[in-house]
Amino acid sequence: MNRLSDDNYFMKQALLEAETAFDSGEVPVGAVIACEGKIIARAHNLTETLNDVTAHAEMQAITAAAAALGGKYLKECTLYVTVEPCPMCAGALAWAQIARIVYGAGDEKRGYSTVAPAILHPKTQVSAGVSAEEAQALMQRFFAGKR
Repeated sequence: MNRLSDDNYFMKQALLEAETAFDSGEVPVGAVIACEGKIIARAHNLTETLNDVTAHAEMQAITAAAAALGGKYLKECTLYVTVEPCPMCAGALAWAQIARIVYGAGDEKRGYSTVAPAILHPKTQVSAGVSAEEAQALMQRFFAGKR
């Protein structure tokens, strides 16, 4: 598999997590962390379920990946997340020294690239727009149901 087909596969897995969040009444953001071509963590937003504003999909995935690896650094890992990380999550990803972030839909209001573009670890590579249409459609469907 080449990197693009890997990115599409792993993002589809993150989208499945986002659907789980949607079905639970959570903002539909899903994430997976892959290391050496295998998923080591899956997560989705749990802020409503846990009554915890920090329970974003990325934060849940970082915790699960660190437990799976037995250490706090994710230097060989890639995060796939359906929506651009917020500054809180980007900061945590910087501390974890994640190698790569791949996200779907951008977040012009609250995404890290707008609010804190220099927050990531200097070695972290970022790819944006993978399955962006699907991720954005899911978010729009969710918020349309709230209005």
